[in-house]
Amino acid sequence: MSVSSAFGKGRPALMPYFTLGYPDDETSLDVVAACAAAGADALELGIPFSDPLADGPTIQHSTQVALQHGMTTRRCLDAVAELRRRGVRVPLVLMGYLNPILAYGLDAFVADAARAGADGFIVPDLPPDEAGEMQAACRHHGLDLVFLLAPNSPPDRMRPVTEQSRGFVYLVSVTGVTGARERLPAHLEAFVRRVRAVTDKPLAVGFGISTPQQAAAVGRLADGVIVGSALIRAVEGSPRPAEAAAAFVQSMKTGMKASPPPSSPPEVPGKNAARQTDAPAAPK
Repeated sequence: MSVSSAFGKGRPALMPYFTLGYPDDETSLDVVAACAAAGADALELGIPFSDPLADGPTIQHSTQVALQHGMTTRRCLDAVAELRRRGVRVPLVLMGYLNPILAYGLDAFVADAARAGADGFIVPDLPPDEAGEMQAACRHHGLDLVFLLAPNSPPDRMRPVTEQSRGFVYLVSVTGVTGARERLPAHLEAFVRRVRAVTDKPLAVGFGISTPQQAAAVGRLADGVIVGSALIRAVEGSPRPAEAAAAFVQSMKTGMKASPPPSSPPEVPGKNAARQTDAPAAPK
């Protein structure tokens, strides 16, 4: 299925992120399946990597624990296949860094991911202008490759990124690493408006969303809400991880019910409001 099938339901899509293999293989499968059963519209499955440069302490810790327990890229693909066997039917998007994909073999990775039942990929350190080989492999196997934009992405960068992104466009809410934050950035609404001015593809916002109130606020601006660190914290503090994950997703869904996605693109802000720096943001 296309990752875009998570959107267009008359409400914002909820897209939890969870690290495969954390705190162990079986628990991560239970958590992901519980999220799907609780109403997640799509799931981002983290491939552990030893140098997750865009991730904050919570996700970094989860990836290191998973690696210490022997999680590999191959086992991540096996996990996708197992989730499909368990009846998980929502889009599954593998999120990981380029190095493990190249070590596996790019063409083989995409082919094996398709066979396992994945629907797409997010590779934070792979920009569109260097992604030709992976884009070709994804087209061949019918998978989506999602690209990211940051608040300081210049206007001339937005159009090519949105044109090449498939499934949705990932909007990084802050120029920093992942992790829950007390409040949403003041620039977020203007950022979403700028991107809406150049594309009609679904926009999903991630980084720093941790409460139902924040999810509701983002859902009033964007088509999708991505939550990772807060879910991991909810799970690691519970003696019943799958139940904790389901309760977390349900609380987010409840908070987002009053937040139908925009039915039409908001007005484009004035040129002065759209000015941005050329400094690159940390990828996710």
